[in-house]
Amino acid sequence: MRIAVMGAGGVGGYFGGRLAQAGHQVSFVARGKHLNALRTKGLTLKSPLGDATIKAKAAEDPAELGDAEVVLFAVKLWDTDSAAERIRPLVEKGGVVIPFQNGVESIERIGKVLGAERVMGGAAYIAARIAEPGVIVQTGTMARLRFGPVSQAQRKAAEAFLAACRDAKIDAELTDDIVRVLWEKFVLLVALSATTTVTRKPIGVVRADPDLRWLLESVMRETWAVGRKRGIALPEDFVAKTLAFVDGLPAEMRASMAADLEAGSKLEAPWLSGAVARMSREAGIEAPANRAVYAALKPYVEGR
Repeated sequence: MRIAVMGAGGVGGYFGGRLAQAGHQVSFVARGKHLNALRTKGLTLKSPLGDATIKAKAAEDPAELGDAEVVLFAVKLWDTDSAAERIRPLVEKGGVVIPFQNGVESIERIGKVLGAERVMGGAAYIAARIAEPGVIVQTGTMARLRFGPVSQAQRKAAEAFLAACRDAKIDAELTDDIVRVLWEKFVLLVALSATTTVTRKPIGVVRADPDLRWLLESVMRETWAVGRKRGIALPEDFVAKTLAFVDGLPAEMRASMAADLEAGSKLEAPWLSGAVARMSREAGIEAPANRAVYAALKPYVEGR
C-alpha cells in the first residue's frame, strides 16, 4: 500500500515505521535535522515491541513524494490547517487522510481544506517521542490504532488500511462509530493533559492527592457532559470507568502537553481544555474547571 506520513514524530514515525518494516511503500514528511537523519541513516524505532531501522523515503515538500492511498496525518493541532493544504498533492488522485491527532475537531478542520470525502477519523494510543533526529523511542507496550470511515464511500480504503496494519502486526481496529471513539479518547486526554500540565507533575501525584483528583474528575466530567450535549453516545458510567483506567496507568506518566510546556514549545491547550470551554459555552452549559485550566495555560500557548 502507498502510505504517506505527515508529521514523522512519535505517532507518525512509529506507526509509519512499522508499516514500512512490513514492506509497504511508506514515505515521510519531515523537516530540519530529523529529515536529514531520515534521509542519511533511515528511521530507527526503539521499542519494547522490537527495535528496527528502516530505510526511509522522506521530503520536506509533500509534492515530492507522489500520490498516496492513505495519508497518516499526525502533526500538532496548531499546524492542522496549513499542513492539510500542503498534503493536497498526495490525495488529489483519490487518496484519503486519517488524522491521528489529539482533540475531536480534526475531521472537520481538514475536511474544510481538502473536502469532507477525503477525511476519515482516527485515534492513536501510544507513548512515543523523537529521542534524537531519526530515532523514535516508545515508552510501554501500548501501540494501538482505531479508525473508521465517516461515509460509506470510504469503507474500501478503511478496510485496505486495516489489512496493511495487520500485515505490520499493529494492534488496529476498524470502527463504525469513529466520532464516539474520538470523544472517548478526548474525555481521557483532556483530563490527563490538563492536570499533568498545570501541576507539572505525573499522573501518580495527581490521582493520589484529593484536591488534584477532584480537578481530574471535574475536567473529565465537564468534557463528558459537553460530548453528551452534542449527541455523542457516551455511557452514564463512562467517567467512573475512565477514572478507574487512570488509576491503572504508570505513576510516572505525563501527557505530551506537559512535556511541551517544560520544553518551552507551543501548546495544544486551545483544542483541549480550551475547546471544552468553548463548546460548553456554545451549548449553554458551564465548564469552570476546563476554563480555569485553559486560563492558566494561555500565557504559554505560543511557547516560551
